[in-house]
Amino acid sequence: MRSTSNPAFRRLPLGNNAAYGQYGPNVGFNQPQGGVPGYGVPQAPAGSADRPMTVDDVVIKTGLSLGTALITGIIAAIWAQGEAASKAMGPILGVMIGAMLVGLVLSLVIIFKQKPSGPLTLLYSAAEGVFLGAITGLFEMLYPGIALQAILGTAGVFVAMLVVYKTGAVKVTPKLTKWIIGATAGAAILMLANLVLGLFGVNMGLRDGGTLAIIFSLVVIGIAAFNFLLDFDMADRMIREGMPAKWAWFAAFGLMTTLVWLYLEILRLLSYLQND
Repeated sequence: MRSTSNPAFRRLPLGNNAAYGQYGPNVGFNQPQGGVPGYGVPQAPAGSADRPMTVDDVVIKTGLSLGTALITGIIAAIWAQGEAASKAMGPILGVMIGAMLVGLVLSLVIIFKQKPSGPLTLLYSAAEGVFLGAITGLFEMLYPGIALQAILGTAGVFVAMLVVYKTGAVKVTPKLTKWIIGATAGAAILMLANLVLGLFGVNMGLRDGGTLAIIFSLVVIGIAAFNFLLDFDMADRMIREGMPAKWAWFAAFGLMTTLVWLYLEILRLLSYLQND
């Protein structure tokens, strides 16, 4: 499999493509359904536990994960606004930190275990929903309407990159993959350096809401958007290689990690623009 900047898709096991011939029974996001007549073997029955995964599997599992995050996020946002209105910031911060740590631990378990798990993926989505919801509730108190803008912005970027991928407007080549991975690593190093130096009172200007912060946030949003291309391509390869349907949960987890990152960055950018 081609490399990806998303740790969820690292070191995945090989699928059953060899058992199906050159053209397996499954096709990816950019391939016509049904395979190529005369090649491979018929697809396993829909009820088979080890049937090859399909695009529908990825869409359904991602939808369930996203729906779980939205439900817990809305509940957390409403609760956070109520707590903030009563000046009770301690519980909000506690819930935010707790949800963030739970999400981090679950993500590490999923990544290093390298086994698909519906319950773990949904629990991760729920934890991230609480984390994002609590943050969004606070931002909504400060900047009314910012939550809807962030949600629409994230959805818009996701749909746009899916269209770009499906139409082949941008090909996921090895060169592009290396560029995206390098850019992602570079952005992560800068954010980490900014955080560490900030603890010592050094301001790099990357997160203070100024012009440089706005530019940096736009660049990070662009990098996150291009990461969707790698996520789509990796899910596509998992489908074409005939991996079992249960691995759709792993694809859903990978897409959720990028969605969470993108939403946070868009929310941050919108807050910067509100201050101008």
